[in-house]
Amino acid sequence: MRIVLFLLCVLFIFSCEKQVDYYLYPAFSGENRLNAVIEIPAGTNRKIEYNSKTFSFEIDKIDGEDRVINYLPYLGNYGFVPSTFSDPKLGGDGDAIDIIVLAESVATGTVIETIPIAILKLLDDGEIDYKIVAIPSDISKQIVSVENFSEFDVKFPEIKGIIETWFLNYNTKDDAIIEGWGDEKEAVREIMKNLKQ
Repeated sequence: MRIVLFLLCVLFIFSCEKQVDYYLYPAFSGENRLNAVIEIPAGTNRKIEYNSKTFSFEIDKIDGEDRVINYLPYLGNYGFVPSTFSDPKLGGDGDAIDIIVLAESVATGTVIETIPIAILKLLDDGEIDYKIVAIPSDISKQIVSVENFSEFDVKFPEIKGIIETWFLNYNTKDDAIIEGWGDEKEAVREIMKNLKQ
């Protein structure tokens, strides 16, 4: 009987999953490398958000219904930079800094190491809602082969236009305004400015 009880206790202990708070991951994983926690895989039209109270990713709800984007699906893998906070007292939206990773679709909950290449300066209903644009640091996962904003701007100016158009039109209830673009250095400065203390 003791052996059975012991085995049940061991089984219970090892079957309990440790819950991870993705907001507490480090923002940076190395020099010029940024972690991105993916909430919404590329090609998805459901708005998925991380819930730090339940340590889970959940479909956002509006009036009890799943929030579905009634426009083109997400253009890249969308999520947040962990250990950041866009402070409402400073004009921010009260969330972690948003990031869109230009790559093939990856699963919700994936933490991917990225290289920031740009920042889209967006105001959403008067709140700062800047978007970091990044590529995977793993070259084999890159679908846009650039090293910085200058290359991105020269090689893929159409992608910038597509990203702008998408963010201005995916949610017709928001009053979104594009203030412009910044380079990879400005993207890193924005992250540094919004790191949690």
